[in-house]
Amino acid sequence: MNFNKAIVIGRVTKDPEIRTTPSGQSVATLSIATNRVWNNNSGERQEKTEFHNIVAWGKLAEICGQYLTKGQEVLFEGRMETRTWEGQDGQKRSRTEIIAENMQMGAKSKGTGNSGSYEKPASTSAAPHESHSAPAPAKESENFEEEIRIEDIPF
Repeated sequence: MNFNKAIVIGRVTKDPEIRTTPSGQSVATLSIATNRVWNNNSGERQEKTEFHNIVAWGKLAEICGQYLTKGQEVLFEGRMETRTWEGQDGQKRSRTEIIAENMQMGAKSKGTGNSGSYEKPASTSAAPHESHSAPAPAKESENFEEEIRIEDIPF
């Protein structure tokens, strides 16, 4: 049996980079940081930060570009994929990425942001790199300064 699933919750390290492939498919690349805190054998507090490369395709890429900003908390769910290529210097390079299938936004870092959830519809079967995402119903939260109406959402 094989299983390839990654779930990470962290903060966006810089605004997502959005590109369009020659076929018209949107792709977003971004990085999120996750922190691990523990006490060592001496009782001293230790902390380590990991950086995760995220790639989102299609409608999910557009949503990432429109709504995610540096410092915002976000959850990504997807699969791990390592790609390799030869650099301009002739050296072989590789990069491990999480190919996003679902995303849930947390509050923006300034404390005034909205939170919401965006997931790939269960009935959609997409070819590789062509996942589609649709908004889930908005949830009430004390972080909202104003009410969001469904007709205000641009997708």
